[in-house]
Amino acid sequence: MKGLLGRKAGMTQVFSETGDEIPVTVLEMGPCFVTQLKTPEKDGYSAAQLAFDPFTKKDQGKMPKPRRGLFEKTKVQPSKVLREMKLSPEDEGLNVGDEIKVDIFQNVSHVSVTSLSKGRGFAGVVKRHGFSGAPMSHGAHEQFRHVGSVGMHSMPARVLKGQKLPGHYGCERVKVLNLAVVRLFADRNLMLVEGSVPGPNGGLVIVEKSSRAKIRVAQVAPKKKGKK
Repeated sequence: MKGLLGRKAGMTQVFSETGDEIPVTVLEMGPCFVTQLKTPEKDGYSAAQLAFDPFTKKDQGKMPKPRRGLFEKTKVQPSKVLREMKLSPEDEGLNVGDEIKVDIFQNVSHVSVTSLSKGRGFAGVVKRHGFSGAPMSHGAHEQFRHVGSVGMHSMPARVLKGQKLPGHYGCERVKVLNLAVVRLFADRNLMLVEGSVPGPNGGLVIVEKSSRAKIRVAQVAPKKKGKK
């Protein structure tokens, strides 16, 4: 499988063999169940529909009837989340009802994580775009965190598109590339990745095997010797 569904559990820290402190994000990955398979002959592409986060017996009544029929047909435990994941030619032996766990990342060094960032509602330009604000000196009245002048003269007599203005901030789909996999706990379905992951604790995450090589090269330009 190319990836897996999971949940962000929080952040903590681990220590390397050399004693360095590594900030990590704890991801609760799966288990996910295959509820549907897409084939090139029938659907035009190859993908597997995965189910994650099963309903409790108390909340199963909130499930829509079409989704209830899907789980009854596939004999998979009803779940809250359904997402499609692309398949590679190596995944030909996958069947409906198969259980997929975090051990698919056993020999993977880096992953990419997709999630929704924290929603912050309607925000001004200082919080949304990092504006510095007006100087708080004499002569200004209640104009410290405002946008400032964005108007035009008679030509073109309008505000240009793309202007940084107040508006809805956050709650966007964000993909973080090439996060190093620090540790796996297959018995508890946990994965530790280096660095931060967007979104609140408990938010849905989609973890995929990274297709790009992790390259961190510090290039320091040689200092030029001054002429005497």
